[in-house]
Amino acid sequence: MPKLSRRKFVKSSALSAFAFQVVPSRVFGANERVAVAGIGAGGKGASDIAGAKGAGADIVGLCDVDVSRLNGAVKKYPGAKGFSDYRKLFDELGKSIDAVTVSTPDHMHFHAALTAIKMGKHAYVQKPLTHSIWEARTLTLEAAKNKVITQMGNQAHSGEPIRRAVELIRAGVIGKVKEVHAWTNRPIWPQGVKNALPAQEIPKSIDWDQWIGPAPMRDYNAGYAPFKWRGWWDFGTGALGDMGCHIMDMPFWALDLKHPVAVEAKQQGNTIHSGPNKSIVTYTFPEGKYNHKMPYVWYDGGHMPEASVFEGTIVNPSNAKKFDLILIGDKGKFLFNRNSQKWKTTPEDLIESANPGKTIPRVKNEDQEWIDAIRGVGSAPLSGFDYSGPFTETVLLGNLAVRLGKRIEWDGPNLRATNAPEAASIIKREYRKGWEV
Repeated sequence: MPKLSRRKFVKSSALSAFAFQVVPSRVFGANERVAVAGIGAGGKGASDIAGAKGAGADIVGLCDVDVSRLNGAVKKYPGAKGFSDYRKLFDELGKSIDAVTVSTPDHMHFHAALTAIKMGKHAYVQKPLTHSIWEARTLTLEAAKNKVITQMGNQAHSGEPIRRAVELIRAGVIGKVKEVHAWTNRPIWPQGVKNALPAQEIPKSIDWDQWIGPAPMRDYNAGYAPFKWRGWWDFGTGALGDMGCHIMDMPFWALDLKHPVAVEAKQQGNTIHSGPNKSIVTYTFPEGKYNHKMPYVWYDGGHMPEASVFEGTIVNPSNAKKFDLILIGDKGKFLFNRNSQKWKTTPEDLIESANPGKTIPRVKNEDQEWIDAIRGVGSAPLSGFDYSGPFTETVLLGNLAVRLGKRIEWDGPNLRATNAPEAASIIKREYRKGWEV
């Protein structure tokens, strides 16, 4: 894998400071609407498309490999033309669309988004941004090169509570942070599966070849599509990939974290086909402005932090589902819940002693943030690929440790596991013939 120096990466990437300077290549008139095509029209795709419409965009194109979902979307947006292959959508509508939403299974994010970005189209891509670490780096660089407005769909990033939490942590409400713990109830789909599933008849509504896309071809089974793909390494990124870009977001942002220097995992049930039933993943981050050298620990599948982590707080491992994050600093602890978007400090009066003003822009929601930025009436989204690309790299690095079963010494700027050359085929996966990049 070619090396990329830190200086070259920093220069080439769209850094957070640069994100506020991105100017859309096209200037929109006061009453002109952004033309959006939705790639992936069912499930989360339906809400992403609706979000763009609600933010003032026109939906002009729709794509889904399941014609039943596609027909339902076209009925809802009668002005949009439908396609089952996103490449044909770009061929036919490329000149008439300004932006795309990409809300497909993880393994398809990269190809659709890269095609759009290289055509100069703005892109909103669901979390995790990509299926592999190399793909995340590549999208970050391509988005910067083509000066497009981007957004990853980790929706809470645009909310008031998380932005206020970031301000509080950076103001030193709990002092310099020395450890972070995050947990989830996922997976809520099968993982730890030892063998590929037997062939079933392909539903007439699904173009299975297009659904497989760049992944290795395999027989259709309802255990893959439309939902349970999340647990299969060829298509999804497991519990960590599914929820890490949500739950791990606030501390990563607040502490201005960059590349971890190492990651290791304990897991049960991982196979060559499928992610583990449960895991504990520990990232080691170097000292920064807001943190000591520290562990950032992820728990899934029923695992929880030890009781000592919650000592002195209002929760314990048995009732900690009220929250999904805890940051431990020199002066106290900060509990946060992504779903209820509430926090609690220990001691309780810490916020009163450090109550900073607002330093982060507030927005209506992630869809409005993205569409307004495209129109040039708002700052660039704060979960643009300049932020969410490196963040996704970090999240997916945990899966590298899970799959290899060893501690990974990580050279982030060069995307290299210095002690595990065998990691290269996971960092950058091989694509099926006809889907090479």
